[in-house]
Amino acid sequence: MHSSATIAFALLLAGQAADVRQQFNAGHYQDVVRAADQSAGDTRLQFLAAQSLSKLNDNDGARRVYQRLAGSGDPTWSAIGRSGDQAVSNQLDAALASANQAVAAGGSVPEAHFQRGLVLMARKDYGEAGSAFTKASQLDPNFAQAYYNAGLAYYRAKRVDLMTSNFEAFVKLAPDAPERPELESILRTVRGR
Repeated sequence: MHSSATIAFALLLAGQAADVRQQFNAGHYQDVVRAADQSAGDTRLQFLAAQSLSKLNDNDGARRVYQRLAGSGDPTWSAIGRSGDQAVSNQLDAALASANQAVAAGGSVPEAHFQRGLVLMARKDYGEAGSAFTKASQLDPNFAQAYYNAGLAYYRAKRVDLMTSNFEAFVKLAPDAPERPELESILRTVRGR
């Protein structure tokens, strides 16, 4: 049985993760890194920090965070961390193998599918990448970046229908996203307006 303090702490972390994800969606990557530094034990925040560092073109910093995830002891997050580290190092075959291990170990962890999608995008396997991002968004319907990346993947796979629905979902979930004006312009063009 969980104590009320344990439950309260879990709810606090869940709320904090949602707030940090909104910061990421809004392009406040330094704030995400700072928040993750303050709660080093939260794997989801660490993953967001690694993603933020990549967006900031700090590949060394991203690799350090991915390496911490790789050493987390949790099979799913360890594989996600290895995959991220390998992808940043452009070892895409190894990164895909690790991402596949993450999915096999933690099929219900949306970040495992998301990481697999990132690697597939880097390998230019856009249809499969779109499917991986779609799985991540099915597991977590509030995972805005999964919709965004699915839209990009489906755009490159020439699946405008799937691109459109994913970009629309992203724009709803991430109203402050720096990508929003560009996506709204794309969506207006697709709709013929």
